[in-house]
Amino acid sequence: MEGSIFSTLTSNELGIFFTGLGVALSAILSGIGSAIGVGKAGQAAAGVIADQPERFGNCLVLELLPGSQGIYGFAVSILILIFSGLLGGSTESITFSRGLAYFAASLPVGFGGLLSAIHQGKVSAAGIQMLAKRADGFGNGMMLALMVETYALLSLIVSVFLVLFA
Repeated sequence: MEGSIFSTLTSNELGIFFTGLGVALSAILSGIGSAIGVGKAGQAAAGVIADQPERFGNCLVLELLPGSQGIYGFAVSILILIFSGLLGGSTESITFSRGLAYFAASLPVGFGGLLSAIHQGKVSAAGIQMLAKRADGFGNGMMLALMVETYALLSLIVSVFLVLFA
């Protein structure tokens, strides 16, 4: 019983393990961030809509913005599954180094999505609170929240390029 469990695995098996870990991380981390961000914005929206039900549409748009990061992470997970062959293909070409490359490709969108969705949720909540005071504040709140989205998009682009060139 010497060595670790990983010492008995082949390069292909280790590659598949790290590829799967990358798939999971990109979806899970960005999904957690989106859930937190949408939750924060939803709490603010509920307060505004209780007093001003006519603001529902604008509040809903601002609440949905932090959800995009979860979609980005899911998209990268699907890309990794397709390009690696784990989804309907052959996994014979997945080596340990290629598995690490797919794992590394998942990190930008995973962590970028986690952090940006949480902060976008906070900015969206502030924009929703602005709507409660000013009916014309929707555009301003939207622009502020979209500034945070920029960094989610950048992490998505980095992850997509890393998957394509893994």
